[in-house]
Amino acid sequence: MTTPTRVGVIGGGRMGAGIAHAFLLAGSHVTVIEQNEAAATVAHERVESLLARSSQRAAHASHPTHESAAHVPVDGSGTTTAVATGGLVVGADIHALRDVQLVIEAVPESRALKAVALARVNDVVDRAAVIATNTSSISIDDLAAAIDNPHRFLGLHFFNPVPSSALVEVVRGAHTAPEVLERAQAWVEALGKTSITVSNAPGFASSRLGVALALEAMRMLEEGVATAADIDTAMERGYRHPVGPLRTTDIVGLDVRLDIAVELQRAFGDRFAPPEILRRLVAEGNLGRKTGRGFYEWSTE
Repeated sequence: MTTPTRVGVIGGGRMGAGIAHAFLLAGSHVTVIEQNEAAATVAHERVESLLARSSQRAAHASHPTHESAAHVPVDGSGTTTAVATGGLVVGADIHALRDVQLVIEAVPESRALKAVALARVNDVVDRAAVIATNTSSISIDDLAAAIDNPHRFLGLHFFNPVPSSALVEVVRGAHTAPEVLERAQAWVEALGKTSITVSNAPGFASSRLGVALALEAMRMLEEGVATAADIDTAMERGYRHPVGPLRTTDIVGLDVRLDIAVELQRAFGDRFAPPEILRRLVAEGNLGRKTGRGFYEWSTE
């Protein structure tokens, strides 16, 4: 099965741009909706940058000494950067989504923001369109309250950074129709990624396990057990994790991890209570790679 011909993405930040990039490379026409035209311009540049990097990587892999990557395929389907960019529309008018077959909400991890975004989508898209949320921790069934037909609603949890991540978590809500779930699983496969399917539960599978590890690593750092680099190395070399829990938190964003921890603490109690070091760094604006500093310094990387 191929990906949908027309895909919509609500939110053009790091996650939304990555999701748009994935579907563009798979051959879909993608419309990204931002809150205003200024934000849309930034989002457009963000997606184009991802496409250009994909083209450069493909060029170096195929022709290591070739200086130009302008027309080198970026994936196995033969899609080029020029073709993919031609399938991209970015704007602020949500009515541009009226004909999409799939729309993915990718606004920040806030119940209120997501509910508003999903309600707007619900009022515009065709009744046959599938609606998905990219939430990493919020209840699918809670968010489904914004959808008049929850049978077409589910979670598609992409991972940051989307271009290099091989996994998408497909989250089944209480009312998600079996055929919608099957279509979503097939779409993920068409993106060249692996899907796991989980039932609706706080933090699903990936966030619940990943955040549990990261929070314990933060407590160890607070207690002076070891440095951030040594804690990460313990997991990378001892348990073959590709990236340690503290560096992963910097990549994901400390603010995002804090929001997820708060959701999990609400559901499971204080074993998911955010450590003081996490709250302090977020309050100081040290959110990880995107701000240049978190548990690591990123300004020179």
